Amino acid sequence: MSVINMIMMGTIIVYLAAVIIVGFRYSKSSSTSEFYLGGRKLGPFVTAMSAEASDMSSWLLLGLPGLAYASGLCDPFWTAVGLAAGTYLNWLLVSNRLRVYSQEINEFTIPGFFSGRYNDKAGILKLVSALVIVIFFIPYTGSGFAACGKLFSTLFGIDYHIAMILSAIVILAYTTLGGFLAASTTDFIQSIIMTAALITVLGYGTYQAGGVGAVAENAKGLAGFLSVTATHDGAANVTGTAAGYGVLTTISTLSWGLGYFGMPHILLRFMAIEDRKKLKLSRRIASVWVVIAMAAAILIGMIANAMTDNGTLEFLPDGETAIINIAKHIASNGWLLAIVGGIILAGIMASTMSTADSQLLAASSSVSEDIFKGVFRIKLSEKKALLIARVVLLVIGVIGVIIAWDPDSSVFKVVSFAWAGFGAAFAPAMLFSLFWKRTTKWGVFAGMLAGGTMVFVWEYLIGPISPYLSKIYELFPAFVFACLFIVVISLVTPAPEKEIQDTFDKVRNITKS
Repeated sequence: MSVINMIMMGTIIVYLAAVIIVGFRYSKSSSTSEFYLGGRKLGPFVTAMSAEASDMSSWLLLGLPGLAYASGLCDPFWTAVGLAAGTYLNWLLVSNRLRVYSQEINEFTIPGFFSGRYNDKAGILKLVSALVIVIFFIPYTGSGFAACGKLFSTLFGIDYHIAMILSAIVILAYTTLGGFLAASTTDFIQSIIMTAALITVLGYGTYQAGGVGAVAENAKGLAGFLSVTATHDGAANVTGTAAGYGVLTTISTLSWGLGYFGMPHILLRFMAIEDRKKLKLSRRIASVWVVIAMAAAILIGMIANAMTDNGTLEFLPDGETAIINIAKHIASNGWLLAIVGGIILAGIMASTMSTADSQLLAASSSVSEDIFKGVFRIKLSEKKALLIARVVLLVIGVIGVIIAWDPDSSVFKVVSFAWAGFGAAFAPAMLFSLFWKRTTKWGVFAGMLAGGTMVFVWEYLIGPISPYLSKIYELFPAFVFACLFIVVISLVTPAPEKEIQDTFDKVRNITKS
C-alpha cells in the first residue's frame, strides 16, 4: 500500500475511532425510551442535521453526482426538487403535530404511535407496522454495510468481506452502546464531514476543470442525451437512449418526495426534539442544508464530467465514483492533501453510516419494543429490556452482514425499493392519522397493506408487462392506492371512539398555539 493510501486510511480510522468514543459517551441509557428516542432531549441543530444526514446516505455523495456525470442537469434536478419539496413539507406539516401527538399518547416508536393513535389494544397496527419496518429496514441496513465494504475494497484493495465486516462492527459498536443519542450525535458530526467533503471537492474540481465557464460549457452537451433512472440511495441506471424528458418521467421523479412522510428514521427525530417550538428553526436549517448539499452534489457530477473532458480524470464507466476519483486526485498532490482526501472519503463513509445506525435502531425497536413487549406483552424490567434491545440490535446487524455478503449484489436497487415500500405503507397512514379525524384503525390497516402490496405488484407484475408504465416509480401509484383504501375503508367502518377524537382535537389545538 502506498504512503498516500496509508495516510488516507489513517484519517478514516481516526474518524471511526471518534464515533466509537461518542458511543461510549452515551452508553448509560437508563430506559428503553432513552435508548430508542434519547429521552426527547435533542436540540434544534442536532435534530435538523441528524435527520438529514440519516436521510441522505451515500446517495448524496455517490448517486446524485453519478446521475449528473452521466446525464447532465435534467434527471438529478427533478429528483432534487422532489426531495427538497418532500423535506420541507415533512418538517412543515408532520414534525410539530407528530411531536405533540407522540408525547400525548406516550409513545416513542412509529408502530407505537399508530397503535396509540387509534387505541389499538389488540396490537394489530403495531404488529403490521413493525413487520413493515423489519422487512424493509434489514436489507436497507445490509446495503449500508455493503457500500462501506465496497468503498474500502475499491480504494485500498482490502478483501470486500473483511472491509464490510469491520465497517459493520464499528456501526454496531457505537449504536449498541449509545442508542439514539449516540446515533443522532454521530449523525450530526457526519453531516458536518459530508458538508466539508462537498465544499472541498466542489472548489478543487472547479479549478481543475478550468473554471465555472468551462464546466457550464461542457454541461451544455450533456442534458437530454442519456435517459437515466434515479434511485434514492445511489443507483444511476443509464439506458443509453436519447429519449426526451417528458411529463410522465418528471412526475415520477418528483414523487420521490412523497416517501419522506413515511420514513421511520426521519420521523423519530421529530418525536425526539426537546422543545417543539424549536422545530421551526430545525426546519429552516434542514431545508437550507438539503438544497445546498444537493446542488453541490449535482455540480460535482458535472464538474467531474468536465474534468474527464479536459483529460484531468479518465473516463468513469461508473459515474457514482466521481467524488471518490476527485478525492484520489486531491490526495495525489502530497501527504497534507492526502489527509484532505481521507476526510472526503470519511465523508462518504459517514453518509452511509448515518443512515445505517438509524435503520438499526428503528428495526431493533420494532422487534424488542413493539413486537416483544407491545404485541406479545412480555413484561420486563428496564434493565432486562435494555439488554434485549441491545441484543436484538446486534442480531439484526448480523443478519444485515449476511445479506451484504455477496459483493456483486445490487445494493442500490434494494434501497430504492425499500424507500418506495416505506413511502407507500407509512406516508399516507401518517398523513391521514395526523390530519383527518375520521380516519379509523381499519382504514390505516388497509392503507398499509394496500400501499406495501402495490409496491411489489407494480415492480414485479405491472411494470414488466408495460414499457410505458415501467417508467413510473412504484412509489407514486402505491401511494395513491393506499390513500384511496384509507379513505374508503375509514368511511365504511364505524367512526373512532369519542376518546380518540377528543385526543385528536386536543393535539390539533396544541399545535395551533
